[in-house]
Amino acid sequence: RSSSAPALAARPPSARFGFPSQLAPCASAQPATSATKMSGVTVADACVDKFNEIKMKKTLTYVVFKIENRKQIVVDCEGDKEKTYADFVAALPEGEPRYALVDVEYETDEGVKQNKLCFFFWSPDDKTTVKDRMIYASSKDAIKKKLVGVMKEVQANDPSELDFEEVKAVMKK
Repeated sequence: RSSSAPALAARPPSARFGFPSQLAPCASAQPATSATKMSGVTVADACVDKFNEIKMKKTLTYVVFKIENRKQIVVDCEGDKEKTYADFVAALPEGEPRYALVDVEYETDEGVKQNKLCFFFWSPDDKTTVKDRMIYASSKDAIKKKLVGVMKEVQANDPSELDFEEVKAVMKK
């Protein structure tokens, strides 16, 4: 027995356990690819500019983004500081997915007014095509990576999920 132990140790681990010595690497062993490579959708520089404007200058209430020609995420529309959350909801198209960044103003349980940036993924299930929903879902990480520091996210597939009380509950978490 003692003479066979050194012989086993000299063999590669894959051979010791009866595995072929030339295994293909697992897919999970490959370096992770970014969402832009997966969906092929890129983020326009104007999206980052609007993000900086809403975050740093605080001159906007919301910015809505869309995927143009299935190739690039671009700014669709925006609302200045005079606009409200209701204006943002009204700006979302009824039958098309969108991403949005909203400066949500709410009151804490202690009665303190606060503002937080929230990322919205609007994808109405019953009125969009599967292809549109898939490209938006697979490209979401691409835009989120550009929006550094946004802590809250709301995914809404139905208008009821955009109700301000629902969003306020997310903001307070």
